[in-house]
Amino acid sequence: MRTPACAGGAAAVTRWSQSTPTHAAHAAATHTPDLDHDNITYPYDDEINQRFAIWHGDISTLEVDAITNSTDETLLECNAVSERILAAAGSELKDEILTRALECRVGEVVVTSGYALSCRVILHTACPAYCPQRPAQATAALHNCYKNVLRRASELSVRSLALCVLNSSECSFPGTAGAHVALRTIRKHLEQHRLPQMVIVWCGSETERSLYTCVAPRYFPLTARDHDRRIRIIHNPHSHHASAEDDASLCDEEAAAEAAAAFARACAPDTQRLLAPPPRAPAIDRRLLDDHDQYERLLRRARTEDLSEISGIGCLYQSGVDRLGRPVVIFIGKWFPIGDIDLDKALLYLIKLLDPIVRGDYVIAYFHTLASAANHPPFSWLKEVYTVLPYKYKKNLKAFYIVHPTFWTKMMTWWFTTFMAPAIKAKVHSLPGVEYLYSVMPRDQLELPAFITEYDMTINGLHYFQPDTNNT
Repeated sequence: MRTPACAGGAAAVTRWSQSTPTHAAHAAATHTPDLDHDNITYPYDDEINQRFAIWHGDISTLEVDAITNSTDETLLECNAVSERILAAAGSELKDEILTRALECRVGEVVVTSGYALSCRVILHTACPAYCPQRPAQATAALHNCYKNVLRRASELSVRSLALCVLNSSECSFPGTAGAHVALRTIRKHLEQHRLPQMVIVWCGSETERSLYTCVAPRYFPLTARDHDRRIRIIHNPHSHHASAEDDASLCDEEAAAEAAAAFARACAPDTQRLLAPPPRAPAIDRRLLDDHDQYERLLRRARTEDLSEISGIGCLYQSGVDRLGRPVVIFIGKWFPIGDIDLDKALLYLIKLLDPIVRGDYVIAYFHTLASAANHPPFSWLKEVYTVLPYKYKKNLKAFYIVHPTFWTKMMTWWFTTFMAPAIKAKVHSLPGVEYLYSVMPRDQLELPAFITEYDMTINGLHYFQPDTNNT
């Protein structure tokens, strides 16, 4: 199963069908019933075994159509696999991630070019962390990662795929449980799809390779005699009477997706203060709500509650479109009195205004003109807003302009985009004057308070002001 470090093409990797069947007995000896996940009999199939391999070496040198990158939401996570791929691909890969502000939620797949690597494309996926209190949800989320990578590879007509072990030690995912999830998902995909023609499971160490080699015969029997061995993974090792309905539910994709969503919300940051019901109403356990439910709850509140206190301030509004036809949202920092308003209602008004806008591309222009400390929102509130707003807000935001920046805005921007939202760092632009907006926004589309243009003239002069000369 192992080839030299520079193995070359996928043809140089030893197929599973060419492996000796001695590992099957060892796998049976190391059988742990509580870590198995179905009781399906996987028949011996030499054709499928020809399309599967387990390999340990330098993944960056493997000549295949596609390789996977196990990463986090930013696609720039520092782990052994990610760092090796980013280094071998060259600076162009990192530039693409930053320029396009790519993000990837748990279970999703983002495709980029392979650049200096020998592969055509890289399939990036964000893998779940493991919660010991919710092993079923973690397992379902990991299953979705493998399933979506394989499905995306098929859609891209990938013939050979180097699929790295997605559950890493950094995620605290048990290695044996992760191996069962990976091998079972690969087997089912190969049974149902013609592509990829070759799936190479890449292991990061000899220990990991040995584990997968021991577990693989349960899903890829090496001889016809293994056909009768049933694979049973049950929560209670003393119970061996699983019904047909239970088996069907284990393979139900909708149930898996629901479990994955439950896992995702279990790991999501706490937003109890904003999601709490009105006073005197019983508290809602947000562990029962997924991300979509959380946002929908806030949206319903935004549409029904009286937000005139915030809308009357006039600090947030839409002002025309930019030169690409994208809606422009204006935020006036001086008109945002932190100490005199309810920040919960401020978030609700933000959602009410932006929800119909963020369905497509949009830009934000924040004017920090003459703002003082009384107008600076606390970092904890900014963090909470970023956490609550769903993925479409970040994905469809194409530019965030900060006009008349100060030391405070520059420090907050650096801190926020470095530690909280690195995916949007390339979208943030600090502009010293209003005139710099005119290259991306027509003048007649910007409706600004008079004090902003007056202040801008005092510090930048009148060189951008063009008087009407038709009557002279």
